[in-house]
Amino acid sequence: MAAANPAQQLRAQLTCSVCLDYFKDPVCLDCGHNFCQACITQCWDALTTNFHCPECRRTFSQRNFKPNRQLRNIVEASRTLTLESTNEPEVERVCEKHKRALDVFCQEDQIPICMVCHLSRDHKEHTVVPIEEAAQDYKDQIQSRLEILKKEKEQILSFKLNGERKSQELLKQLQTERQKIVSEVQQLHQLLKEQEQLLLAQLEELNKEIEKRRAEYVAKLSEEISSFSHLISEMEQKCQLPASEFLQDIKGTLSRCEREKFQNPVAFSSELKWRIWESSQRNASLETIMKKFKDSLSSRQRLDKANVTLDPDTAHPDLLVSVDRRRVRWGRRQDLPNNPGRFDIRSCVLGCEGFTSGRHYWEVEVEVEGEWRGVWAVGVARESVSRKGWISFTPEQGIWALQGRGDQYRAVTSPDDLTPLSPSQAPRRIRVYLDYEEGRVVFFDAGCGDPIVTFPPAAFARERIRPFFCAGYEGNPLSFLIPSLGRGCQLTLCP
Repeated sequence: MAAANPAQQLRAQLTCSVCLDYFKDPVCLDCGHNFCQACITQCWDALTTNFHCPECRRTFSQRNFKPNRQLRNIVEASRTLTLESTNEPEVERVCEKHKRALDVFCQEDQIPICMVCHLSRDHKEHTVVPIEEAAQDYKDQIQSRLEILKKEKEQILSFKLNGERKSQELLKQLQTERQKIVSEVQQLHQLLKEQEQLLLAQLEELNKEIEKRRAEYVAKLSEEISSFSHLISEMEQKCQLPASEFLQDIKGTLSRCEREKFQNPVAFSSELKWRIWESSQRNASLETIMKKFKDSLSSRQRLDKANVTLDPDTAHPDLLVSVDRRRVRWGRRQDLPNNPGRFDIRSCVLGCEGFTSGRHYWEVEVEVEGEWRGVWAVGVARESVSRKGWISFTPEQGIWALQGRGDQYRAVTSPDDLTPLSPSQAPRRIRVYLDYEEGRVVFFDAGCGDPIVTFPPAAFARERIRPFFCAGYEGNPLSFLIPSLGRGCQLTLCP
């Protein structure tokens, strides 16, 4: 492809790398790079510190830039120069073989040819169209692809800004937790000095991890933006060429326009959210630790993932428990002994394990097999919870549970809580968190790490607390005799 004319080269130097247009009210950063004032303001809109240059990624502690009046004057002058350059008469290319004007375009070979070539043996049977008509058709195709490329670039820029915003939110959370730790640990003097250092080290590790992932995320998006910028600039320059020159290697040009749709990489995994939340829970418990558990501070910091299995002796007769006791689903009623520990009305089952101290969590995967028919609940229950007759899933009945029907869910946290089912879709993988000493029960969406509901603190009174599950079906009563008439749900304990 022929080199761009001087006016086009000048425009490339006077174009903002963010909006890909002439500089508007250009400003200069301390690193020497220039941007439109509106563009750099938008890039920095969500930031309060660590302001980055979009080109070289240099970081500044303050939002600082200076108007570049000289560049603004050059931009205004170049607009007229560029307009005059584009109005220069085109230099006609001629056929190398016949030295005649390239008047037509061969659609089979996708090359401009002269009329003599058209009548020759090589192109006689080929379909040709006037060269200007062919150029317009391909320009329309290029323009449509340019629109797609520009939209892709805008979407990537949005991903980048959102990633920066999320990283700042995470760093703010870390800063808040840091301040809480320092304030509370100072009251323990030398006794908790080592604990203070440990917690700060953990936060610093998280801070470095977030910074590292943010740098990798931004670098990836910056690379994609740069690639799109170069491709768009190349295509725009291509469209400014004379028709005969424009159509040279048009197939290759179209091929370069075809790019796979950009897949936004995951910037911050649910693991980071979970680790930050876990750190905040350790911080929140420091005041209690200072008063009651100074001697057991180290053990209190441990969060154990419980290896929960199901207790078949407590399972309702309609529940089918797998051989490995990791999965339960609603099914045909079984002939089982009605022992004192078995649920007889609600289709529930308890976990084999019980807890009388410590902090524990486990995860359950919910599979609903019938829209608005499968009912389910996961959570914890007292050892003394009633197994006979109808029971409600409330703390007053000794049950702390997230319950759902189909894709909707709720949690009854008090007798007066009549909260309707949430209209949002229930998570398919749920993390149950139990802090026995503080009487805390919290549910998380294990997929993204976001908390779903936190129950008010409870007094377990040293009673054994067991994992609790319900997997049932609401529908035609005949389905209890003929399971094919209805579908329930299945609960699986995740490894």
